[in-house]
Amino acid sequence: MPPEFSRRIGELARVAGDAILKIYHGDFAVQTKADASPLTAADLAAQQVIVAGLGQLEPRLPILSEEAKALPWAQRQHWSRYWLVDPLDGTREFVKRNDEFTVNIALIDRHRAVLGVVLAPVTGELYVAELGHGAWLQLQSGGEWQRLQSRPLARPPTVAGSRSHGGAQGGLLDHLIGSDYQMLPLGSSLKFCLIARGQADVYLRQGLTSEWDTAAAQCVLDEAGGAVLDLRGQPFRYNRGESLLNPEFMAVGDCSIDWAGRLRRAVRE
Repeated sequence: MPPEFSRRIGELARVAGDAILKIYHGDFAVQTKADASPLTAADLAAQQVIVAGLGQLEPRLPILSEEAKALPWAQRQHWSRYWLVDPLDGTREFVKRNDEFTVNIALIDRHRAVLGVVLAPVTGELYVAELGHGAWLQLQSGGEWQRLQSRPLARPPTVAGSRSHGGAQGGLLDHLIGSDYQMLPLGSSLKFCLIARGQADVYLRQGLTSEWDTAAAQCVLDEAGGAVLDLRGQPFRYNRGESLLNPEFMAVGDCSIDWAGRLRRAVRE
């Protein structure tokens, strides 16, 4: 099972998930943020739970969260270790009531996600990973822990795709894995988790995401044997500069493949 500290973060995510579900199962209003993304009372309720809980566990560590004002780079550039949080990843899926949203909590150390927790509040599935200790799945609160392992690239591959942010990515996918693949649309960071479970092979994202969208799930996938790479084939890093936006990326389960080489050839072609 995961180490005690990461299990405690997992339990904190469950408390945040309970706060989300209380609102999800009732009536709620939807606001629009400056970037045109939606915001609900559930985002804010989960934010409050997580910030309070992390403050008790590690009071000296700063917290960077989607639902809090980002501190300027002049301060963040000095951080070597901090929490990176998305209290409700997939607010669009929450609003649609399709159940495909998550709570994401990551610990970043020297630009790398070294602990990741992803909770799917509706199903109760909890993913927990810590650097060097593997990735684990608990299907329900108090349940047994299952070790996760990504799979070799299937034939045909299964491609996890964004439920609400589709894009014209077929051309690049064809270059990377061939034209014979199955698409599986899914919301939030669950796409990474599906690859970590060995139920999908690739997730290609051409479009904007933020650092809190990927960090926790990247740790889960990394520890399950996969990787999250930018389109130059380099592993993702965090707190890189002023912008909190990620480069375009692909998440993969089979690291025996030279994805960097395939990406270089795809760009040339």
